Amino acid sequence: MRTVKTASGATAVQVVWSSSRGSRSMDHIGSAHTPEDVEVLKAVARQRMIAAGQDELDFGDGQPRRRALTIVASRAEHLWNALSAGFDQLGFEAACDGDEVFKQLVLGRLVEPTSKLDTLRVLDEIGLRPPGYATVKRRLPVYAKQAWRRRFAAACARHVGLGPTTLVLYDVSTLYFETDQGDGFRESGFSKERRLEPQITIGLLTDARGFPLMVEAFEGNRAETTTIIPSIQAFQAAHQLPEVTVVADAGMLSDGNLRALSGAGLRFIVGQKIPDIPYVVREWMKTHPGEQPPDGLTLTQPWARGPAGQQVKETIYYQYRADRARRTLRGITEQVGKAERAVAGKVPVKRNRFITLTGTQKSVNRGLEAKARNLAGWKGYITNLATPTPEYVIGAYHQLWQVEKSFRMSKSDLKARPVYHHLKDSIEAHLTIVFAALAVARWLESATGVSIKVLVKTLRRHRTINIQAGDTIVTAENPLPDDAQAWLDAIHQARGRH
Repeated sequence: MRTVKTASGATAVQVVWSSSRGSRSMDHIGSAHTPEDVEVLKAVARQRMIAAGQDELDFGDGQPRRRALTIVASRAEHLWNALSAGFDQLGFEAACDGDEVFKQLVLGRLVEPTSKLDTLRVLDEIGLRPPGYATVKRRLPVYAKQAWRRRFAAACARHVGLGPTTLVLYDVSTLYFETDQGDGFRESGFSKERRLEPQITIGLLTDARGFPLMVEAFEGNRAETTTIIPSIQAFQAAHQLPEVTVVADAGMLSDGNLRALSGAGLRFIVGQKIPDIPYVVREWMKTHPGEQPPDGLTLTQPWARGPAGQQVKETIYYQYRADRARRTLRGITEQVGKAERAVAGKVPVKRNRFITLTGTQKSVNRGLEAKARNLAGWKGYITNLATPTPEYVIGAYHQLWQVEKSFRMSKSDLKARPVYHHLKDSIEAHLTIVFAALAVARWLESATGVSIKVLVKTLRRHRTINIQAGDTIVTAENPLPDDAQAWLDAIHQARGRH
């Protein structure tokens, strides 16, 4: 084997064959411009020489068997670098004091949400050196501490830039456990999924874009409406915010909760249920008999809450939407049709608000039907802001889908339900890891414009490998597709902007 310089400045690798009579022939293996590529060509030449000194065995394809180059390392480098960029950008590296175990548990959950033990397998598969399981178990009690979680909540708050007029979204959900016995923390309670197993209640606070700011765990039998006051007050105290405006769904805040929020100096925007036709809507109907409300019509009604002498001024906006009316009217028609068939004895009587039972007599409640049709398309929004505008109040309320999206991500993409945990400390540590993973996921989605699921699935396939070529380690990888490269560029640019 020999190397020679070519006219272009490259290095050519050749195998020269000779016989006892002095005749000589030469095989040109290839040319390269870098030392690494030259070593690869030399490795190929060695294989050619080894194969020539042995009988060639036919394995059916007419090709001789040769020893392949050895892969000494393989890692999903693009994926890990992208995830690490989000972790670092949010200030989590500083928040955890460089705790590599925590970082690997958080980012490993984004790659493949699974148990803590199986996460070590995931980390190994993408080319990292995972910690031992004993180390993970030893660190979990640290991650369960409130002080640890507050570090990451503070990092998230710095990222979104909290101010004196901060708008936050609040919602709750439940996580159930596959056990029959409660323990004071995991307890049976109201479940939207209609489950009977013990559960815990999770309160999630996000900014207006759905970026997570704080997560709190409560007993499973605790009413949802009692979680919002302590959560908001803890958030306000932690960040020394004199004023916070909380946006919540209609069922989240009772009349007492709204008074408590006002008493605590908090502002709120809440969707309001409309059991009866409001005064301003009724007056509009009187002055516009038989007319269809124009799409987007918004009516304002001042309101006062509390006993005389201690009343708090509020504002209610009632807005009409044609699309909402069409959907509601279709539902009313279906329900009334079912009620009519049940009254006629054609189908069994089931739960239906338009059926009135008087003893053994059944009838369709036409008065309720008329009221429901008159209210179709109307929705109420109530706030105690000092100088609100309907555009701001209604627009803020319609951002609640963002916190709902974060809940869906935590339950589906991150599989937050702590199936494998039963101790409160382990559950709290698990929720801290899920909270941090959710924050990284939302940042990456914002930076790239694609879901975390698509980003991970695509980048996980593209690996960087180290090949032993003679005495040299050669790095090789397949070129990234254009869309994946664009995502990585967007992540790099987003880091530069911050």
